[in-house]
Amino acid sequence: MPETIERRFREAIPAVDFCSLRYVREREECLTVRQDVPMPASLSDDAGAMLTVIDGGALGYAATSDLSASGLRAAAKRAAEWARLTAGRCVADFSKLPAPQSRGEYRGPRGVPWESVSLADKFDLLRRASAGLKTDDRIVDWEASLWHTSAETVILTSGGGRVAQEFSYIVPFLRSVANAAAQTQTRTFGGLRENSRQGGMEVLEEIGFTDAPPRVSAEAVELLEAPNCPSGRMDLLLSADQMILQIHESIGHPLELDRILGDERNYAGTSFVTLDMFGSYRYGSDLLNVAFDPTIPGQFASYAYDDEALKAEKTFVIEKGVLLRPLGAAASQARAGLPGVANSRASGWNRPPIDRMANLNLECGDSPLEAMIASVERGVYMQTNCSWSIDDSRNKFQFGCERGRLIEDGKLTAVVRNPNYRGVSATFWRNLKAVGDRATFEVMGTPFCGKGEPNQIIRVGHASPACLFGDVDVFGGE
Repeated sequence: MPETIERRFREAIPAVDFCSLRYVREREECLTVRQDVPMPASLSDDAGAMLTVIDGGALGYAATSDLSASGLRAAAKRAAEWARLTAGRCVADFSKLPAPQSRGEYRGPRGVPWESVSLADKFDLLRRASAGLKTDDRIVDWEASLWHTSAETVILTSGGGRVAQEFSYIVPFLRSVANAAAQTQTRTFGGLRENSRQGGMEVLEEIGFTDAPPRVSAEAVELLEAPNCPSGRMDLLLSADQMILQIHESIGHPLELDRILGDERNYAGTSFVTLDMFGSYRYGSDLLNVAFDPTIPGQFASYAYDDEALKAEKTFVIEKGVLLRPLGAAASQARAGLPGVANSRASGWNRPPIDRMANLNLECGDSPLEAMIASVERGVYMQTNCSWSIDDSRNKFQFGCERGRLIEDGKLTAVVRNPNYRGVSATFWRNLKAVGDRATFEVMGTPFCGKGEPNQIIRVGHASPACLFGDVDVFGGE
C-alpha cells in the first residue's frame, strides 16, 4: 500500500513551493478480563493521509481516508487552496522554514510479535492474572487488560524525501479495588501512567506483569487499614512511577513552545515559562538534568523522525538545573528565534503535527534508594499517581498517590493511605535534594496526553529514577 500511495502522491503534487504527504495506519486490539470474565475484544483498523502544502509563504493542509489517486488529488487541491487563502495571514513565513527531504527508516522493537500469540492464549494469560488479583474477600473489583497498537507511517515530500517508520505499542494494566465499610482503596500496575512500552509480548516478562497481581491486591487491602497520611512540610521521596507524572506536568507541558507562544491558551492553557528564561533560568537544583530523547529503543515515544520528517536526537532541555531550550519544532523555533527539538507530532492522519513531548527523561544520579531513605528524618515515600491538578500556566500543582510509607529517622515505617502533596513548579525542582541511581531508574509512558484544538491524544514516554525533595507541603485526604 505505501508504494502505491507514493506513486499516486508523486502524480498528485500541485504546482506549489512544497508539498508533503503523511500516511498513517493503526491497527488496535484491546483485551480485558474483569472479575474473571472475558470482555468482548475491541478491534480497529484506521488509515488515511494528511497532505500539506507550503506556497507563497503560507501553509494549508487537508486530510483524507480516500487513498485513491483521485482522493489524494482532491486533498492536495484543498491544501493548496487553504495555503492561498491564508497567504499573508500566517503566524510565520513558512517559506523560510527548512523543507526536510529526509530519507530513512525506523522499526521499533517487537521481540515476540503480538500477532504470534493466539487470541486464546492472550485471554488465558489475562484470566490467570485476573484470578491472581482476587486474593481477599475485600477485593470488590479487579481486572487485567492488554492494549496493543501496530502503527505504520510514511512521510513523502515533493523534493524526493521518504521516511518510513513502524511501531508496536503495548499497554498492560492491572487494577484491584478493595472495600471495607466506607473505605475504598485502589492499587494499579501499568496502564495509563506507567509501563506503556514499545515492543511485543516480551514486554510483559520485562516488567513482571504475571508476578504482579498478588502484590497489587495485597497492597490494596493493606491500604484499607492504614492510617491517613500526615500533613505538614517535610521531605518527599517519589518513586519512578510518580516521577513520570511530575516530569510530564511541571516540566514537559510548561516547556512546549507553542504553549509559551500562546497557541494553547484557549484550551490547554499557557506556561509560566517565558522566552527570555532560556539559557539562564534556574529551573531546579544542580542535580536536575532532563533530556528530550526519542532514541531509546522500547520507550513509548521513541522514533527516528518526527511527523515533519526532522531527524530526532537526544537533546538536553535542562542541564545542572539551568533551562536551556524549549520543546518546539521548526515553525515554533522560527517564531520564537530559539533552537528546539524534533517534536512535531500528530495523533493520527487527520490531525496536523504540533509541538508535543516525546520521551522526556530525567537523567540518573548516584544516590541508592537506601541512602536517600537514610538521609530523611521525617518524610513520606509516595508511589503511583492517582490524581493530578495543575493551574493553566503549569505552575501551581497538587498531586495524589495510591500508596505512601512514612520515613522516620532514616527508616521506612508505616504504610499510609491517601498521600498527597502540593507545590509550585518554579520552586519545587529547586528543592531536589537527591537523584536515584540506575537501580531506581524505570522507563515508562502514557498513551493519554491531551492537547490541541481539535483535541489530540498522543503517546508520551518518560523515564526517571526515584527522587528526593525537601520542604514539601504534604497532606492526607479522606
